[in-house]
Formats: sequence, structure tokens, C-alpha cells
Amino acid sequence: MRLFAPLPFLFLAACATVATLRLDDRFGPADPARFDRLPAVSTGAPDYWRDVRPVLDNRCVSCHACYDAPCQLNLASYSGLTRGASTNRVFADRLLAGAPTRLGIDAQTNAQWRDMGFFPVLNERQPTAQANREASAMTRLLVLKQIHPGPDGGQLNDPDLDFSLNRAQVCVPAEGLDEYTRRHPTRGMPFGLHPIAADEHATLTRWLEAGAPYSPAAPLSAALLRQVADWEAFLNADGNKARLTARYIYEHWFIGQLWFAEQPDTYFELVRSRTPPGQPVDLIATRRPYDDPGVDRVWYRLRRIESTPSAKTHMPMQLDAARMERLRDWFLKPDYAVARLPGYDPESAANPFVTFRDLPLVARYRLMLDEAQFTLAGFMKGPVCRGQFALNSINDHFWVYFVAPNDKSSQFMQAIIDAASPVLRLPAERESTAGLLAWNEYSRLQRKYTEERSRITAKFKYGDTRPTLNDIWDGDGTNPNVALTVFRHFDSASVIKGLAGERPQTSFLIGYPVLERMHYLLVAGFDVYGNIGHQLATRLYMDFLRMESELNFLALLPIKDRQPILDHWYRQRSKPHNDYLADAARYFPLETGIRYRSKDTLNELYELLGQRTVKSRDRSRELEAGGLPESDLASLRRLSAIRGLAASQMPEDSLIVYQPAVGKPHVFSLIRNSAHTNVAEIFSEADRRLPEEDTLLAMNGIVGAYPNAIFAITPQNAGRFADAVAALRSEADLVRLTDTYGIRRTDRRFWPTSDAIHDAYRAARPVEFGILDYSRLENH
Repeated sequence: MRLFAPLPFLFLAACATVATLRLDDRFGPADPARFDRLPAVSTGAPDYWRDVRPVLDNRCVSCHACYDAPCQLNLASYSGLTRGASTNRVFADRLLAGAPTRLGIDAQTNAQWRDMGFFPVLNERQPTAQANREASAMTRLLVLKQIHPGPDGGQLNDPDLDFSLNRAQVCVPAEGLDEYTRRHPTRGMPFGLHPIAADEHATLTRWLEAGAPYSPAAPLSAALLRQVADWEAFLNADGNKARLTARYIYEHWFIGQLWFAEQPDTYFELVRSRTPPGQPVDLIATRRPYDDPGVDRVWYRLRRIESTPSAKTHMPMQLDAARMERLRDWFLKPDYAVARLPGYDPESAANPFVTFRDLPLVARYRLMLDEAQFTLAGFMKGPVCRGQFALNSINDHFWVYFVAPNDKSSQFMQAIIDAASPVLRLPAERESTAGLLAWNEYSRLQRKYTEERSRITAKFKYGDTRPTLNDIWDGDGTNPNVALTVFRHFDSASVIKGLAGERPQTSFLIGYPVLERMHYLLVAGFDVYGNIGHQLATRLYMDFLRMESELNFLALLPIKDRQPILDHWYRQRSKPHNDYLADAARYFPLETGIRYRSKDTLNELYELLGQRTVKSRDRSRELEAGGLPESDLASLRRLSAIRGLAASQMPEDSLIVYQPAVGKPHVFSLIRNSAHTNVAEIFSEADRRLPEEDTLLAMNGIVGAYPNAIFAITPQNAGRFADAVAALRSEADLVRLTDTYGIRRTDRRFWPTSDAIHDAYRAARPVEFGILDYSRLENH
């Protein structure tokens, strides 16, 4: 069917040309700049912030946010709505890099977006109520859903609705909707979900008929403006040391949503500007944060974010006086000099070990370690992390520990970087259009790096070089980033604080060299608009960083135990990987400094690391943290004991809405951890699956951003639900489970349940809260 997708598109385009003439005759020509001038607020029209924004957030943003929004229609902000939609896909296999279309960055007016191929979903013709209805694609698709609401419950078996991640998209402007709606009457909005309530529909359509009036967000408080000014002064201080520090901070925080205690529901992004503090931001738009800004002096500014937080991209971090003082202690107070500021040529700017070599290594490491979840979340929530191909380089469940930032480890890591600097190169040095075989060069360089690292390890002299528990970061006794858990949900991933589950599939031990390369590989250096060679080189380079992190962890074990465990982690590996992983001791040729008392040294190591990190470790994801009595938790604990075939039948990420006898519902996550012989190959993942080793893990709260299923249970039927999950043997069993306990996309309870889930999420984690993405709900 997809082979012929261009034919209906061409037919619709031809129809759209005729329809354009009709709309021009009826309502006049389109004015692309209409919404560049804010529409006047109409008397009696719904208020954007009070009435409309909540409906858009709770009913539309779940699919229409970020890069993977269908047709690039981003409804998380007014600017996204007025920008409109595009037939071009962001996530695509390109031979050449594509032009970026980042909202708020690559164009500043709607007229500019029209020049870049975006078409309006609002009426840009005469501002009459009739024109606002009939020349608005958004209005017409909302109405279409009310006319053809779809089934009221049960599986959705409409062959015209494709829910696959990489489904063909037909993006049609208002001019082509007559033919489109005739051919596809069940594709109204929200797509493939239960219709929104009548009052919500009325709010949106009345607002659209009134011309989509908008007023700017409320001004920032004086206290907040002072905080912003303090941070902008800090980030734009004079002197080479301060300027290089600010560049380092920017290249690591540009992806985040920064907030202040004075107004915690308001977020900012750190941007580069041509103008200094005190003047309006004049944004410097480049593909990557380290690309040449084209000005003599870059100014680092905090720009307010209007868009609603989306769970799949939201990375909050608080700015306060304590954090600023830590930055001063790490970067500015030590006695060192920066003789000359580095430039922005691609080869050196893409290599942080070259660009920032004058900054103290421990300062750089501390910045990333201080908010380690934020650092790793960039790999999970950035545009690199989309789809099975991008994510099959990591296991479904692993723990992450960090090398302690002490003198011994710092000198060891610095020695490795100094010796291996010529080969510590990253794919982004080739910018966004790389050859398909570029990864061969980085494979060769990684082998040289491994050899150099082994040589330095063998000759390094700093007291007892053997690793001990003191070489593992303990969070300084208070930092909950001390240990993290990563989950891969087939085509998405999540990272949380704490050690979730009894025992992971593998574990990482990460020090500065790996953490920095991960950031510049997957966040700072990754271009979602890059060609397939760039994407392939990025994916394959991540293989090396994964293996290095696992070998770091295995170095804590006796030499005799490392290879058997590595062989189990990489069963049935290919010959190239077998050559690389054939000798675990070659990577770290020294014996461990930890004294073991049992034969099961791996299990003992996990116990020792648990004791090492216990004071700082986050426990908010444990079931007990939900506040339910022990009697109510018994059935949820049983779910975490389910393994094998029954576990393999469950969706990757399920939400359980648990309604106690009294009070508001509690929300738990039920994660399926899929087992594989290894994750070292790009293709044929299904052939490497080990469903008999799959596990389930129930946790307090919401873990993933893309739920695949929603179940509603009560104390009265929780035990039966756990029994039914344990008895799963086929997809037919899962359908019956969903018949009894599921909240399907067609269910009239869907939107009220969604509201309850988001209310619980917001109450439990107000800063981390973001709208969930329902585009990957399974149709069982």
C-alpha cells in the first residue's frame, strides 16, 4: 500500500490547486503574515490561556509536539499552531542533509515558514467567521471527528488508520480537504482516539471562528527578572577563563528547560545571541551548539519558553545561587590560565577534549555528574532517540554508576585523554553529510583508543591503581544522581534516578571520557536533519561507548570472572564483535582491588555498590513510595515477579491506574524488559530475542513518555489482574486482558482517564511533569 502513497498525494495536490482558486474567489488570497500580527482579542471569544490552551494541552499535544509531530504540526505553543504543517518529514533517510525546520530557531515569522514549505492550518484569508471555519484545516478536521467519531469501545479495526511509527503521512491543507475527507472520513482529529467532549470541541471551534485571538503570556515577576539578570551576568563575564567556561556550560545545557524557584512553572532555554544582556535576544541559529556563530563575541542569554512541556523532551534543571557557586568553585576559582579562546572549525569544535582542554577536567566532569540524570536524559529525550534503529544499541534494563571525581581517577582519566587525544574523534566532525562507510574510520580509531588506554592503564602510577569501591561515586552523600536506571522500550527510552529492579541485564560504569563523548555524539553533535551516513556512524559509534562502559564495570571484578560474564552479555555475537570482546582483561589488564568473599562475585558487587550508594540513592520509584497500604501493594509486587513467556506478551510500557476505595487514583508503570542474546548488531533484532528471559517491573509513578497500554484496576480485582497477566501465552490472551481491564483508544473513559493520569503525574512531580505521547498506544 505504501508503494502507491505518492499517487493519492499527487491527486490530492491537483485537487488542492483547484480548491485554492475557489477559496481565493470566496475569501480572498491568503496573507501569510496575518498571524505575524497578533489577532485582536474578540469579545465573547474563549480566552487562549484560560480556555483554549488547556484543551490543546490535554487533547492535542499528546501527538503534536516536537520533531515527530505528524506533518510537523506542533500544537504545544501558539507559534507552532500559526506556523502550520509541512509535507516534509524530520525523521527520514536522506542521502544529503536536509534543511532544519526547528520551531523558534530556523524562522521567526509565519511568512518565512511559508517560504520554507509550511502551509497554514488556520485561516489566513479574510478574517470572517465563515472563512475561519471553511478555510481552516484544523477546524475542518475537528468537525470531521464529530461527524465520524468511530467505534465507542473495542479494538479499532479501521484499515484506513495506520498507527505504525513510520506510517506514510498525507499532509493536506484546507484547499485539499474536500477530496481528502471524502476519501478518508475516519481521519478526523484527534486521530485514532475517542472524540473530545462536546464542550471542549465547542471551545476550540468558537475560538477558531473568532480568528484564533491571542494575547502574550503574563510578564515575568521582578524577582524572576533579577534572577535571569544575575545568571546572564555570570554567563557573560569578561576574561578568557569565564568565556570558555560559559561556552562549555552552554554546549551542555542548551537542550534543557531551565527554571527558578521564584516562578517554577516558567521555563527558559539557554541560547546564543548577537546582543548582550539588557537588549532583546537576537538569536544565532546554527545546526549545532558549537557551529561558528559568525560574530566576534557570543552572548549567552536566557530566552523564555512558551511551549507546554512534553514528557518526551522535557529536561528541567533549576538555576539558583547554590548552583552558580558550585560552578564558580569548579571553573573560576582554581588557578589556571586560558591563553587563547578556541575557534569553531568543525574538526576541533566537535571534539570537546580539544576545545576545552584548558578547563580543569574535574570541573567538566563535575558539571555533567552534578545532574547526571539530566545529562543522560539528553541521550534519551533528544532527537537521536527515536525508533528501534536508533535504540537497539542498548539493553532494555541496565544500571549506571559513575567513576568518583577524586584525584586518583581524575589523573587517570587525564592521562588517557592526553595519550589518546589524536584518536578521540567523533562522527560530527564530518558535519551532517557523512559517507555510508564513515563508521569504518571511527571503528579503526576506537581500536587504537582501546590499545592506548590499555597501555596507559598498565603503566599508570598513582598509589594503588587497582579499582576499589572508593573509585565509585557515592553522590557525595546527598546527590540522588549517584546511580541511575535506564529502560529501553523498543523504540523509546527512559532514565530515572535510583536502582530499579532486582538485577539488571548489564551495567555501565561511566567516567568523564565516556560521558563527554556520549554527549557530543548523541546530543551536541547529532543532527536530526543529517543524512543516513551521519545517523549510521552515530549509531555504530554508540556501540563502542556501550562496550567501554560495560568493560569499565567488569574491571571491578576479578580478572577470572570478567570474560564469562561478558560472554553471557554478548551471546551469539558476530565475528567482528567477538574479536573486540574476546579478552576482557586486555581492556583493563589489572586485578581488582575489591576483596570478594563469595563465588558469585557479580551479585556480591551489586550488593557492595548498593551499600556504597545507599545514602544518596533515590527511592521515589519504589512501590512503597506511592503511599498505598501494604495490603494494596501485594498484587503489584506479584507483577514484578512475572518472567518468561507471560512477560513477553505484555506491552513495553503500560500504565496502571489504581483506584483505591477512598481518594484519588494512583498511577504505576509496568515495564517489560525484553531480553536479547546481545545488542551489538543493527539488524535482525527479532532473531536475537530471548522471550523466555523477559521480565516485568512495576514502579511507582510514570517512567516512560510513550505508554503503549493503559489498564484500570481496583483493590477488588487487582489480584485477578495479576493472575491474568501471569497466565498470558498469546496475543489473544492480551486482547482478553485488555477487554476486561484496558482503557483502549476508543473507550469513552479514555480522556477522563488521561486527565487522571496527568493530574497524578503533575501532583507527584510538578517540575518533571510533561504531557504524555499517545502515538504509540497499541491497538490490542
